[in-house]
Amino acid sequence: MNSAAQSLEQKNLKTGIYAFMGALAMLGLGYAAVPLYDLFCRVTGFGGTTQVASEAEAQRAEQLGMAAGKTISIRFDGSVARDVPWTFRPDQTTDTVQIGVRDMATYVARNNSSVPITGTATFNVEPEQAGRYFNKIQCFCFTEQTLQPGEEVHMPVLYFIDPAALEDENMKGVEQITLSYTFHKSLNAAAEPEL
Repeated sequence: MNSAAQSLEQKNLKTGIYAFMGALAMLGLGYAAVPLYDLFCRVTGFGGTTQVASEAEAQRAEQLGMAAGKTISIRFDGSVARDVPWTFRPDQTTDTVQIGVRDMATYVARNNSSVPITGTATFNVEPEQAGRYFNKIQCFCFTEQTLQPGEEVHMPVLYFIDPAALEDENMKGVEQITLSYTFHKSLNAAAEPEL
C-alpha cells in the first residue's frame, strides 16, 4: 500500500471517529435537553414555571409585602387529561391576595372510576412573566396523588407572590395571575388497570 492510500485511509478513519463522536454528543444532548430545560424553567420562571419557597423565604416576603400593601387577583383553573377519569376543580375560582402575604387555595379531586388511579399534577402560571414571582410553599403537585374509586379529596396549595414583582417593569399592568393545574396519570402507575 502506498503512502497516499495510507494517508487517505487515516483521514477517513479520523473523519469517521469525529462523526461518531459528534453523533454520540448529539444523542447525549438529546437525553439531557429535557431535564436541563426543566431546570432552566424552574430557576428563571421561564414559561410560567412557578418557584418553590421555604418558610423563611415566605416570612421575609410577608414582611416586605405588608410594607407595600399592594394586592393582586389570582384566578384558579383545574383540568384533567383525557385518560384520567377524575373531576378536578378549584374550590374558588378567584381570590384577591396581598403581595408577599401567604395565602391558601384548595382544589377538589374526585375519582369517578371503579379502580384506584394515581395522578400527578402539572402546573403553569399566566402571564408567563409572573412565574418567577409565584412561590409555592406546599402543594399537592409536589407528589403523586392516589384516589380510590369514588374518593373525593380537598388538596391545598400554600403560596405567596414575591414582592419583587412590584419592582419588575414586565409586571407593570398585571392585575391578575392565573394558576392552572392539569392532572395526568402517573408514569409510575403502570400496574393500574386500564379503563
